[in-house]
Amino acid sequence: MAEHRDMGMEPAGLRLSRFLPVAMGGQPSALRDRQPNAAYTFLTHPLTLRILSVIVFCVAWQWAGLVPISPAFPTFTETMAALWEMLADGSLITAFSITLQPLILGLVISAIFGVAVGVAMGLNSKAEWVASPIFIVAQAAPLAALIPLIVFSYGIGLTSKTIVVCIMAMPVIALNSYAAVRHTPASLVEMGRSFLAPRWKVITRIILPAASPVIFAGLRLGAASGFIGAILAELLITPTGVGDLITYNRSIANYPGMYAAILSIIVFSVLFIELIERVEVTIFRPEKRAIS
Repeated sequence: MAEHRDMGMEPAGLRLSRFLPVAMGGQPSALRDRQPNAAYTFLTHPLTLRILSVIVFCVAWQWAGLVPISPAFPTFTETMAALWEMLADGSLITAFSITLQPLILGLVISAIFGVAVGVAMGLNSKAEWVASPIFIVAQAAPLAALIPLIVFSYGIGLTSKTIVVCIMAMPVIALNSYAAVRHTPASLVEMGRSFLAPRWKVITRIILPAASPVIFAGLRLGAASGFIGAILAELLITPTGVGDLITYNRSIANYPGMYAAILSIIVFSVLFIELIERVEVTIFRPEKRAIS
């Protein structure tokens, strides 16, 4: 009976330890084994996954060039050799210095006016009625059909190319900014009004911070469209900059040089869009900065 009483008085923790082995650190061994090891953490890191995706892309490109899928499709190594040659002789840097002039000017104008008009449309229904159809039509209009009209009105210089960049980038930025402001949670706005905050404080302290993620998403999409507009302007208006490199190398059947010029502008646009995202995280998204 005493033995039975001792078993009845046995602490619950000791009885549980018979069925759940406990490790040295006081944690169950099953839970300890489920913790990810260093190799798993490294392989699932976002940077590792990005590097692996780039490696897979380069290997697939090399294989497609060796098959080949087309006589005009070079291998990845041939393209990189042509890219290095254009960097060594300075032709690529000179081309970028020409292409970046209308591109940066157009993106700055599109970002300033696009965000301003988009926020105004989101805050004021009259501004929405006036400006929203213009941006919707500009986004849906075929750019190739508008370029002859732009060239006829503004010539073949910097102005016409900047207008092409703005036509491509500004509607995306403005419409995303409008949607971001319009879909601000009503509970946040009502909270600000319940604390008797003036309208300008509700806009600057509540609406704009809540809308900033979608606004920056519009800026990234607008920047990507702006790069497309800059290259189209150089291909369709007058061959200058990177567009001239693409046109010239295609005309002499130097396909590695042509693909090298295309790859260079793609890589530059990706890095530029990544920079915009980093600015967003640093300034407006401290919680993502802490996680990353």
